[in-house]
Parts: sequence; C-alpha cells; structure tokens
Amino acid sequence: MSTVAEFLAVSDAEPDTYAKEIAYLWDTFNKQRITKREEWKELRNYIFATDTSTTSNSTLPWKNKTTLPKLCQIRDNLHANYMSALFPNEEWLRWEAYSAEDAEVEKAEAIEGYMRNKTRGSDYRLQTSKSIYDYIDYGNCFSTVEFINDVVDMEDGTKKVNYIGPRKVRISPLDIVFPPTANSFEDTWKIVRSVKTVGELHNMAATQPENIYLQEVLERRKRIFKQMGQHTIEDQDKAEGYAFDGFGNIRDYYQSGYVEILEFWGDYFDSKTGTLEKNKVITVVDRAIAIRNEEIPNWLGGIPIYHSGWRLRPDNLWAMGPLDNLVGMQYRIDHLENLKADAMDMSVFPPLKVIGEVEQFTWGPNVKIHIDEGGDVQELGKSFQGVISSNNEIGFLEQRMEQYAGAPSEAMGIRTAGEKTAFEVGQLANASGRIFQEKITHYEMTTLEKELNAMLEVSRRNMDTNDVIRVMDDDLGVEKFLAISPEDITAKGKVSPIGARHFAAQAQLVQNLTTLMNSPMAQQLAPHTSSIKMAKLMEDTLNLGRYELFSPNIAVLEQQDTQRVAGQAEEDLAVEQETIAQEGL
Repeated sequence: MSTVAEFLAVSDAEPDTYAKEIAYLWDTFNKQRITKREEWKELRNYIFATDTSTTSNSTLPWKNKTTLPKLCQIRDNLHANYMSALFPNEEWLRWEAYSAEDAEVEKAEAIEGYMRNKTRGSDYRLQTSKSIYDYIDYGNCFSTVEFINDVVDMEDGTKKVNYIGPRKVRISPLDIVFPPTANSFEDTWKIVRSVKTVGELHNMAATQPENIYLQEVLERRKRIFKQMGQHTIEDQDKAEGYAFDGFGNIRDYYQSGYVEILEFWGDYFDSKTGTLEKNKVITVVDRAIAIRNEEIPNWLGGIPIYHSGWRLRPDNLWAMGPLDNLVGMQYRIDHLENLKADAMDMSVFPPLKVIGEVEQFTWGPNVKIHIDEGGDVQELGKSFQGVISSNNEIGFLEQRMEQYAGAPSEAMGIRTAGEKTAFEVGQLANASGRIFQEKITHYEMTTLEKELNAMLEVSRRNMDTNDVIRVMDDDLGVEKFLAISPEDITAKGKVSPIGARHFAAQAQLVQNLTTLMNSPMAQQLAPHTSSIKMAKLMEDTLNLGRYELFSPNIAVLEQQDTQRVAGQAEEDLAVEQETIAQEGL
C-alpha cells in the first residue's frame, strides 16, 4: 500500500474539505480493526478481572467464579523487568558526538546534564512506564514529544517557572490509525485522535508555543455555542447528521465541554489537481473544519511519531503482543480451577439420592431423618482423582505461559531444577532471557532513542532563553548548577539510551571475565595482563568512575600512609609511656 494518502477533492479556500477527507480516513481505518479492538478488550478484561463474571468464562455453567490472575502476573513481571533493564541507574543515557568538536567534555556534560534534568522534570520514566504497558497489553506503543513553557504570573509581578522543556506524550493505540500494509511506519501517513476539554485547550495554547493555533478553536466554539441557542434540538440534529465518538448528538457534544481533534501527519495527493504535498500536518476540529495545514516543524525530518511492536508481522504494521495468544490458556486455567472447585464442593457436600417416602429434612450433622419402610437417603460421592489432575495441569499451563511470553524465570527468583555450578546458572539465565533481551532492546532502539533525540531537537528549536540545570561534579562529588543556552545543546551527534543494551553487554562481559579468571588459563595469561587496565575496564563496565575506587597503585600508597600513621602512633605511645614512668619515679 502507498504511504501517501489520497484526497479526492480538497481546497485551501474551503478548509472543511480537508476535514471531510481526514474524518473519512479515520472512520474507514478505525472500522477495519474492529475485530482486533474486541480482542484487546477481551485481554483487558482478563488482566483486570477479579472473577470470571466479566470475562468470556462467564458463559460456563460453574457455580464457582474464581479467576487465577496469571495474565496479570505475567504482565507485571514483564513490566518490572523491562523498566529495570531500561533504567538500571541514573546514568542511563549518554551523548555520542559525530565530530571531535562536539565530543568535548563541556559539550557532552551540557547535553547529558540537560537531558537528564528534563527527563526527570517531565516524568519521562512515568510516561515510558505507560508506553511499556501498551507494549505488553496491545503489542504496540506510540508516542511523540512536545515543548512545554509552563510559567505562572504571580501577584507581585514575578514569574514562577513550573517547567520549561521537552516532554514525552503517550499516544494510545486506540487513538491512532495508519495503513497497516505500508512498508514502514516511519514513512506512511498517520491520523491521531484526541479528546480535550476546553480548559485543556486553553492551557495548551498558553504553555506550548507550537499550539497557538488552538486559540482559533476556542473562538470558533464560542461562536457555535452562542448560535446554538437560536435553533431547536431537532433543527440542530438535522443540520449535523453524524455522531461524534461517544458524545451522542451534536448539541450534546458542544455542551459537554469536550473537543475532538484529528491530526493528519504525512504526505497526501490531491487527485483533483494532481498535486503532491509532502510532510504536512493538518489539524481537524469537530470533524468539521481544518484549522491548521502547515509543514511539520521538525529539523530531524520525518514524522515525530514513534512506534514499537512486540511481535512483528511480515505484512502488517500492527504487531502482536506477548499476551495475545495466551488468552486461550487463561480461559483453560480458569475453566479447570472452577471445575475443580465445583468437584470439591460436590465431594465434600455431595448431592443426595432420596428413595421412597422420606420426610422433609435439612442435611447436616446429627440430623434425624424419618424414613418410611422401603425409603432411603444415599450420598452420591465423587472421586478426588480429577481434582489432583486439574492441579497438575494448571501448574503446567502456568509454566508454559511464562515461557511463551518470554519472561525469564530466573529474573523472578525461580531457579530451574537440578544442581548447577555458578557458570551453569549464569549461562542458563543468559539463554533463558534472550527473548526478553531482544524485545526490550528493540523497544530501546525504535522508540526510546528516537524520543530522546526528538526531545533534544524540540528544545533546540523552541529555547529562547538560558536554562539552569543541576549536575553532579565528579571531581568534587557535589552538585553544581549550569546555565544552558541553545548553543550549548546544539551539536552534531545523538543521545543514546544505554540501559538495556549496556545492561546485557555488561552482564555478559563480567560473566566471561569471571569464568576466564577462575579457569586454569588465567595462570598462563597473568604475566601478560595489565591489572591497571583491568581495573579501568571494571570501572567503566560497572559505572564506578564517580567514586574513584581505582587508581594506579593506590592501594600501595594508602598502605604506606597507613604504616606511616601506625609507626607514628607507636612512637607517640612509647614516648608517652616513658614520660609516665619518669614521672612515677
């Protein structure tokens, strides 16, 4: 499929023609994935279920309605391990320069310090956590970045700065459409839907420089709301013959205080005029009028919307999630659990077979039952063998679900059976985590890295004054404040997250070195191994530079100082004892 959207007939003189085409594209592609949205809904119900009444197991005839939250546990396990791999410590990003000038210590310190401050100040880790949940729940996560200038005017005339800088914005997979058969997500067009309150639009227009066009939206809604009082509900419903998502008729929509926004990003072809427009962003409000049609403001080129898919499909950009094909196994687990519970209930409280004439009675301990001649009451007992088999099968299914989702069992503190050496344990943990490592590295490369560089780009483009950031002075071990100008963060290079990739490489390197040094080969290599360089390697690998633990022959010098102090103390003690002895005479 082409990466260019085709508009039948649009005109700059009539902005609502753009709105009509974009609204049509949104409706078309959103309806095409209705089956997939139902699958996402079923998965969500299982994840957050407290019993089977809200899941597809509710159709089963069991009296017990227990759900075993295995899908939820796998989700939490994956999320916790993904986040730990992405952000293993405070130094999870670094600046990689493309020239010697841009690799200077001062430049790198300014850019890395600026990005660390802005990721902390904008709750970047929290927003990434939400994206990781999308990565797990939907198999797809989407995001973009924006620049915030949140400054409040105080009563005394001063200005209070809440936050100035870039911020990550999560896009729900339910709020974006694009051609799923395109060759590349980066190159194809996209439509992003959002629903904002009027108050949110006022705040966005005031704090985000790129959203000044929203003032026109607010003014337009004021005019429409004022005009609506001149018409009846019936007239208004006839005039607007379509419904907005979730708002009912048009009158209810305008009075709700909500605004629906559709944003088209990418290239489009006007089939009527035969013109191709590239790299455009068009904003449509209320599916009625386009209020913005301009070049995408991005110095890096391309569309600043980023996507990661968990299990990629060969001919479909909508990826599959780790939990998608486990729903059936969750259904089976809940089925067995409630079947087992019902069977146990029947075994402990079995049904009774009443034969002949028996007076009415209440079944319980020490109950007297009056039976006529030829009558009887018998228990219809059940065997516990099926219950034991169900327990074993449930445990087997849960173990398989962990493996299918790519969740390393060693990361949960679960050790596989059998005695193993330290090397074997490390080797098994590394092998069992390959799926996990590949998935989180893919996310880091396709989304995290692009987001960070987009945040740096939007800062370069929108900063108009100096900013003050807090950094750690490694030499003194104290915090200091730097004044950052737009020129300080302008350089050729990129910001790279080193969490997941560095985490895996670090673990592999330390493991290999430990194995080598504990092997007989270490004796042969010892004469040719530099202990000073080995110390430097471990310092870099474990990020211990700020602590200055390693220095050439530092232990020898410190031992000399220790011996010198000890010798001086012994000498002082001897003099002191001699003085006391002389005074005693």
